[in-house]
Amino acid sequence: MTEHGSYLRSLERSRRSLTREDRPDVFTMAGRDWDLLDGVFAPPFSATTGVALDVLGLTGDDEPRYRSGGSFLEIGAGTGIIAVSAALAGCTRVVAADISTAAVRNTRLNAQRHGVSARLRAAHSDLFAGLDPDERFDTVYWHSNFVLAPPDYRYETEHEAAYIDPGYQAHRRYLAEAPGLLTEGGSALLQFSDRGDLGLLHDMADACGHKLVVRDRRRFLEGSGEELEHILFEIRG
Repeated sequence: MTEHGSYLRSLERSRRSLTREDRPDVFTMAGRDWDLLDGVFAPPFSATTGVALDVLGLTGDDEPRYRSGGSFLEIGAGTGIIAVSAALAGCTRVVAADISTAAVRNTRLNAQRHGVSARLRAAHSDLFAGLDPDERFDTVYWHSNFVLAPPDYRYETEHEAAYIDPGYQAHRRYLAEAPGLLTEGGSALLQFSDRGDLGLLHDMADACGHKLVVRDRRRFLEGSGEELEHILFEIRG
């Protein structure tokens, strides 16, 4: 599919998910109940969040991709499922960042629901811009908005930022900055998709002086019935 058609289709999917009659206030995933606020990415309508839990080893069936007992930063937290699950899995300091104010509220609700508010902080942040510049993490993770949009596209809603990245500007920043937020021996992880532009992603990593190493990959059926592959990369210098 052309870049133009791909990003327009993703925008349409974004808009539909906000107004579906079956959009729940509470849903179940990974054996737990989760609050879902208006304006926040809806995990029940996509298989990708469940795949993210699996590739990170947060469901207990796969090798953990985080440091047990360590610190964890999630970019693009949405409802907070990943961040809350990391706290429940034993991460002692978790920061969940999102550019969406509704997502930040949603993450706080789910941290309260599951009793991890004392060790999880939800932060309103455009990638790392709203974080303490001196804070470091054992694991930095982003399940990215991997659909490439034209560089001059401007988001009409915060919700669209969960689906597309104009000119891969956010990806370029993440590749350049994420490794600098790590503790010694820490891991900067990026979950991407074969629906994104893998060639451009590797070119940008090279330009930053980094390499992308595959840590996991999964093929699955999306809610639309389309087969996708998600790839978990580690960014290495």
